[in-house]
Amino acid sequence: MNSLKTLNVEKIAAAIEADAGQTLPGLRASLAEAKAGSFAQIHTPEEIVSRGRGRPAGSKQAITKEAVKIRLDADVLAALRASGDGWQTRINDTLRAPLALSGKLPRDP
Repeated sequence: MNSLKTLNVEKIAAAIEADAGQTLPGLRASLAEAKAGSFAQIHTPEEIVSRGRGRPAGSKQAITKEAVKIRLDADVLAALRASGDGWQTRINDTLRAPLALSGKLPRDP
């Protein structure tokens, strides 16, 4: 954080804008706040208490998922993982589809 105190706001802003190819509104003010150490700080005890800990309000899904253990063949698991990020969600969707078709689950969660 000490390196920010020696920050040349104009020089950094000019370099960023040169890379962007345009002037960026509010850039110099943001850099000045960062240099002063006041960027994104909570200033009062009321703000600290109101923020609280944990996830931000409203960040939880309406339908929560439950962690379970399931045994799968090694080659099946390897193929699912190899399909990339989101493989667990795709398994859930694959299991949901026939249950929804048979009327055991609503079609859209």
